[in-house]
Amino acid sequence: MPDQLKKDKSTGHSVEVACAGTCSGITHHAIMASMDRGGSNEHIDWWSHYQVIMCQGCKTLSFRQASGTSEDYEQIGEDEWVSNESVQLYPARKTDSLGLGDDVIRLPDTIARLYEETRTTLLNATPVLTGIGLRALVETVCKEKKAPGDNLQKRIDGLVEMGVLTKADADVLHEIRSMGNDAAHEAKPHPDEQLFLAMEVVEHLLKSVYIIPFKLAKFAKPKLP
Repeated sequence: MPDQLKKDKSTGHSVEVACAGTCSGITHHAIMASMDRGGSNEHIDWWSHYQVIMCQGCKTLSFRQASGTSEDYEQIGEDEWVSNESVQLYPARKTDSLGLGDDVIRLPDTIARLYEETRTTLLNATPVLTGIGLRALVETVCKEKKAPGDNLQKRIDGLVEMGVLTKADADVLHEIRSMGNDAAHEAKPHPDEQLFLAMEVVEHLLKSVYIIPFKLAKFAKPKLP
């Protein structure tokens, strides 16, 4: 049977996937628009769904592609079968790495933009660019805080002298600095696990330097005249 392409065949249905926005974990998504392609090859049926989906919590839009064949069904009960479709999501996401969420707006504009770009490269499995972005984030924080020093190594230590970081925090940031150097100068990719851990460290830095002080300031007692 020749390929068939249908518009909005799966529109109006719903799927459960990880949210690309501010919700936590797997959420209910409505399929807002779709192009659905299918066909047969000898005795095997196949299909691909290309869908614009919306999280029903935070209303974030994203894209889902699901593909499968009639050979991909797995029996899970006497009369019960489930399809093992191949699913790709864009933007990509990792359910246990939720990022800063809405708190990104508490960051300086340049740092917020750089954070979002670096997180996107991380979730889309581009390790060299992620390493460069992580280093750039650390350097931009140092510059924004006017840390003393004529190179990044000295500026990180300068944040300790200023009381912005602890010595232990600085030691970890030096590791991220080295990762970024490897990525920038040798195009060296680092393992995903290491990059996700490094991003958690940078997010901790951003929370400590910008987000938590902002939130605490709301509870500060007003000064008497």
